[in-house]
Amino acid sequence: MTALVPGTNDYGRIAHLLAISLFLLVLPRYAVRADSGPQVQLDVSKAGPRAVESMTERGVFRDYRFAWTSLTEALESNSLAPLDGPFVGTAKGWLTQAVRKQRQNGLSSRYLSQNHKVEAVFYAPEGDVMELHDTAEYQLQLLDGSKVIHDENEVMHYVVLMTPAADRWVVRQLQAVQRF
Repeated sequence: MTALVPGTNDYGRIAHLLAISLFLLVLPRYAVRADSGPQVQLDVSKAGPRAVESMTERGVFRDYRFAWTSLTEALESNSLAPLDGPFVGTAKGWLTQAVRKQRQNGLSSRYLSQNHKVEAVFYAPEGDVMELHDTAEYQLQLLDGSKVIHDENEVMHYVVLMTPAADRWVVRQLQAVQRF
């Protein structure tokens, strides 16, 4: 057996193999995490009176998906921090109350298998507000500590108002209007 000496080909091969092994060990975790987030389909074809530009469409898609990821994290961890950034106005106020009430009662919520079919129905001529209608399907679990005390598949309809901020679109209003 030959000793590995820094600077030789064997040492370099071992380092390379270790790096690949580490990459392969970490990769599945990221793949699972990426797939576990909300699935969003955004249709902007019927928005008016202004047409939605492709760059705006990409931004609204990205930021709406991020808002649901943040909402999920806030309600699961009972933390207000995830709400900073993606939510403002009445949406942030409502979600802040929901987190505080859960915390007060020792409960938490988990949103799983989220699918959002989102349609932009209004885009202001000035480009300062967009109304979205979201038909959301998800599994909602209510937890007491780590114990699931309620588990239900939900189909909800939301009316959402998003407005542009300095570097993103934010959810200003998130109103559940109908349960299917």
